[in-house]
Amino acid sequence: MRSSLSIALLLLVLGWIDPVRGEVAYVTDMLQLGLHAASDTSDRPLMNLPSGTRLEVLERSALYARVRTPSGDEGWVKAAFIVSEPPARYRLDTLEREVESLREQLAGALETERRAVAEAERLRAAEAEAAESARTLRDELGRLEKEHAELIERFGADGFLLPLEWVLAALVVAFVAGGGFGWWVIDTISRRRHAGYRVY
Repeated sequence: MRSSLSIALLLLVLGWIDPVRGEVAYVTDMLQLGLHAASDTSDRPLMNLPSGTRLEVLERSALYARVRTPSGDEGWVKAAFIVSEPPARYRLDTLEREVESLREQLAGALETERRAVAEAERLRAAEAEAAESARTLRDELGRLEKEHAELIERFGADGFLLPLEWVLAALVVAFVAGGGFGWWVIDTISRRRHAGYRVY
């Protein structure tokens, strides 16, 4: 009977303090959780831990747990107020930051898309303007080629723009006029040398 009582007492003590090392837990959504030096948290808290504080569980019993804070402080807290998942408020803050970051990324992507669409419109307009300019140049080239063909047909392939008779007549007139002018120049020079008299 006494040995059964000792075993039961031993199991009760083992159940009361269960060493668990390396487990991660978080302070629940309550506003503050006291960190105590006493294992039953009956003393004044060393500090208050805000909701969402990440804790390393060093020991755990049914009612209390010994934990370490990120700053290295160790103490006891009520086990009912720590959970294995971050509390909803902490997750909500994280999700809101992620949503805000995604909104900023979306705004940046929309601005990039707007600039790309504007650039594509500008390039399309430049392409249409270049095509119109090329059409105009082709039309002008066609007109000039047509005029060139008409001139060749009209004046012949040898390139004379005037009939041959006119050209010959112009040469005769130029020869006669040139000869007459030359005779006048020589006569004028000769009379100056000889006191106004013609010597020939």
